[in-house]
Amino acid sequence: MSHAVEIPELRVITDSHWPQPGDDALAGPPVLPGFIGSTFSPLVAVVADRCLQSLYGEVPAKQGEKVGIVLVSRTGDRASAEQVRQLVADGKRVGPLYFFQSVPNSVAGYVAARWGLHGPVVCLSPAGDARQAGFDQAALLIADGDADQVLVVLVEQGSQGDTAVALLVSGGEPS
Repeated sequence: MSHAVEIPELRVITDSHWPQPGDDALAGPPVLPGFIGSTFSPLVAVVADRCLQSLYGEVPAKQGEKVGIVLVSRTGDRASAEQVRQLVADGKRVGPLYFFQSVPNSVAGYVAARWGLHGPVVCLSPAGDARQAGFDQAALLIADGDADQVLVVLVEQGSQGDTAVALLVSGGEPS
């Protein structure tokens, strides 16, 4: 016998964006130690930090809450993929940091460890609406009891500039 899981409506608790007023979009986000040659991971880290700081202040987040992370990107880390492709095409050695950072879970794990988040980490690359895919996954994590809140991070690198959004969501009505 199967049991239906009720999918909650999501409520956005707080959010952050890149770029926002005061950001130097041409220079990119602040450097993130251990992640080289690409803005992808630094984008994830800066919007996650801003979003979580607005609620929790400094690290770590509130103990006892299960906060998951859903990282969503339709294109992934395009800059790192292109750098690795070029290195291989030129017959050059690919540095070990590229193997580490080319997996989106790496930066999601970095954010979780930095903030003391105790929830699942999920990375998605949907063909359709990235925001809806992230919200659908967050709703499932909350409905299953795996997370009380979910940090949904949407990041894209593009020829017109990089963008990132972090939204901390929970289920239920505003209190």
